Amino acid sequence: MDWKSRRIQTILEAALIEDKATSDITSALTIDPSMRAAATILAKQDCVVSGLGCIPQFLTLFAKLDPKTTGRFEVISHPEIFDGVHVRKGQALAVIRHNARVILACERVILNLMQRMSGIATLTNQYVKAIEGTGAKVLDTRKTVPGLRTLDKYAVLCGGGHNHRLDLADGILIKNNHISLGGGLSAVLERALQKRKVGQVVQVEVRSPEELEAALKGGAESLLLDNMTPAQTKKAVATVRARTPKSAANIPIESSGGITLETIRKYALAGVDYISVGALTHSPAAVDLSMKITAELY
Repeated sequence: MDWKSRRIQTILEAALIEDKATSDITSALTIDPSMRAAATILAKQDCVVSGLGCIPQFLTLFAKLDPKTTGRFEVISHPEIFDGVHVRKGQALAVIRHNARVILACERVILNLMQRMSGIATLTNQYVKAIEGTGAKVLDTRKTVPGLRTLDKYAVLCGGGHNHRLDLADGILIKNNHISLGGGLSAVLERALQKRKVGQVVQVEVRSPEELEAALKGGAESLLLDNMTPAQTKKAVATVRARTPKSAANIPIESSGGITLETIRKYALAGVDYISVGALTHSPAAVDLSMKITAELY
């Protein structure tokens, strides 16, 4: 993750502005402006960490927004603590040393982002563990919080998952609405294959044996089996793998639609290559983190 990229910097700066971090009236009225403090970010549950890189960036951006900010800062974490690592309840993720008012002003945005990202990473890792040994891979979707997709998808990687399309320009996926609006599966698929750029793979979403057959006959190069049961998925995989020529037998197959932690292994054992799960980013539970702040003594 390039935390210094313009896109990420814009997201982080917007979070500080939204919270009016440079106008923390409570801290201004109660905390000595020269006080320095040490803040320890603690895991209050077992989890997979994601988002540590946001901490120094938030502090740097705060100084940009408030030129009156004085004093150096440092962010320290144990060498064994980094994005993607498992931590136990009670472990310290990082220690921030900085002006006390600045730490208080940035506390909530830091925790908000890290709690969400670590929640995504933790949930993703549960799905990944559920299909260990099957050869299938867990994918995310575009069901992300608007504006936070880059961070959401990075968190999926931290949890051991894989990224599907980053955006609408990142790959061709013919879905049911394209098919209904474009004159049917065969017509839409033919146009996509003819007009695509070199190197672009055409993936087709299918929901029935009939659509699967049409996609295979039309030359689909990747298949997404949508809302099929594990039993239906197994039959579909067998149909694809039995095709000739050999190139058809090697078509990547993905399952999607309502797949849960309880059912994902059944889909993996049905023989698919990928399983996409929208829940990874549209409904993760935030990880419980806290920030313990104490005055820094000299």
